[in-house]
Amino acid sequence: MGAYESNLDDILAEDMHHWYNKFMKESPSGLITLFELKTMLEMQGMTEEASSYVDQVFFTFDMDGDGYIDFVEYIAAVSLMLKGEINQKLKWYFKLFDQDGNGKIDQDEMGTIFKAIQDITRCYDPPTEEIVTLIYEKVDINNEGELTLEEFIEGARDHQDIMEMLGKMMDLTNVLEIIVNGQKKQKE
Repeated sequence: MGAYESNLDDILAEDMHHWYNKFMKESPSGLITLFELKTMLEMQGMTEEASSYVDQVFFTFDMDGDGYIDFVEYIAAVSLMLKGEINQKLKWYFKLFDQDGNGKIDQDEMGTIFKAIQDITRCYDPPTEEIVTLIYEKVDINNEGELTLEEFIEGARDHQDIMEMLGKMMDLTNVLEIIVNGQKKQKE
């Protein structure tokens, strides 16, 4: 991961003017819509779960809820994903999982997100059910079938294997690189 991580550090270290130019090249209006994001990510033909996941990511980064990702939200998202503290990332993961916004994550919500990620990455090992079962066995200490933000953060932080799994599964650097660098067509 070393060379890949260095590349992302270089991307983040670029001056703001350069970042702004890249953003405006991809989105001349200064705003990225959900449709534009899906176009950038070449979402045609993806499963409903994968499409739903991108929707959830978009709405999580659309901090003011206006239906667009503007430059400030874009920079905040990039900064969080590349340089955010563990607690910040865990709060973001929780918000992403909490699809109904009730302040709790149930197993179906978590499973839906992990299944969508696997559909996008085309990597199905370990199986979604196995991941969700492992997390709930270790983190849901009250066996309620739901996790609050506090339970999720404490549980994840207390189990290095869960932190590693979440970090790997929730890594959006490939999405951010596509947005920053533009979609590169590779026909080989």
